[in-house]
Amino acid sequence: MGMLDGVLTIDELTLQDRRVFIRVDFNCPLGEDGSVSDDTRIREALPTIKKVIEKGGRVILASHLGRPKPGKDNSKLSLEPVGARLSELLDGIEVHLPDDCIGEAARRVVRDLRAGQICLLENLRFHAEEEKDDDGFARKLAELADVYLDDAFGASHRAHASVHALPRLIAERGAGYLLTKEIKALSKLLEAPEKPYVAILGGSKVSDKIEVIEALLERVDVLLVGGAMANTFLAARGVDVAASKVESDKLPLARTILDKARSGRGGRTVELVLPVDVVVARSLDAAEGTVVDVAAIPAGTMALDIGPKTVALFCKHFANAKTILWNGPLGLFEKAPFSQGTFGVAAAIADSKAFSVIGGGDSAAAVVAAGGDIASRISHISTGGGASLELLEGKKLPGVEALRGASLPT
Repeated sequence: MGMLDGVLTIDELTLQDRRVFIRVDFNCPLGEDGSVSDDTRIREALPTIKKVIEKGGRVILASHLGRPKPGKDNSKLSLEPVGARLSELLDGIEVHLPDDCIGEAARRVVRDLRAGQICLLENLRFHAEEEKDDDGFARKLAELADVYLDDAFGASHRAHASVHALPRLIAERGAGYLLTKEIKALSKLLEAPEKPYVAILGGSKVSDKIEVIEALLERVDVLLVGGAMANTFLAARGVDVAASKVESDKLPLARTILDKARSGRGGRTVELVLPVDVVVARSLDAAEGTVVDVAAIPAGTMALDIGPKTVALFCKHFANAKTILWNGPLGLFEKAPFSQGTFGVAAAIADSKAFSVIGGGDSAAAVVAAGGDIASRISHISTGGGASLELLEGKKLPGVEALRGASLPT
């Protein structure tokens, strides 16, 4: 069964004069002044929002932001700055923001909406019931809606009330344009991807990506490993990585993965490529780094980026690739001395003719930070890091599953 089989899309639903509840992912980073510092997720939701406006629906947006703590002053996690940025992106259309996502304040604002107007409910996570997938909380949200659209791919792997319990309470429900685009793009990596298929994994921990590594070993032809997680694999091969971050308790697992890739256990051999040189420094705050071979990392230093030989080694695999997946930065890209490896690989992927997917999270941020037109030349940049990984692991996403099947009685 295809991942969207049995799921209606926005174009199949009646929207005119309906209260259309759109679960979006507006969990955007905020700057020191409290304004939105990266509006990517808001921009990605615009096609769905504009469609509902065009069709004369009344738009009710709902999202979480950050991790507010019950009983604490969470005013810094209000969605007010998000609403302000959304209004700007919609050429000044007013975005009405009640002071809660449920209750009389929310009901009053929604009741007063006219066709084409927008309400952005306050942060869903101000209520602990959201993350508990609480049925009672979901029913209070359901009072506001006639139609439900899920356009929050980044939250679709979580069984939270607004993603999982709520859609099953609303008979007319479906997927927005962003969710549909994400599922279709990532499905190409699972359903007969074109070969050669090259995957690049970075980030800090092997433990965060055990299941996706196992899944990729069943599909890819080449697996390139960088970032801090490469240190654990290098250490598993007997390399002295000095003060570099290593998950010592995962060394046996790393050896198993290396052996599985090399020996073809499971029926196929995968070329697993590790860094041959790295950029090292004595602290994360160092003003510059030194390029050394992995076999000669000086005592007291740590690997904070892949080196130029490794960039070239990785990039040669992109020349003939038909499919490329990248998840996780290859170094401390936020700091200039340690960004060149990540940025170099990003540029090479953009130059390739392969169908390329960036798996959200820090990888997506890194591609944007690489500058120029690099991001625009990637086939698909996902908005959901965790959701992307779980989908690639072959798991069902609760948010997508809730859009199928029979509704629950209200």
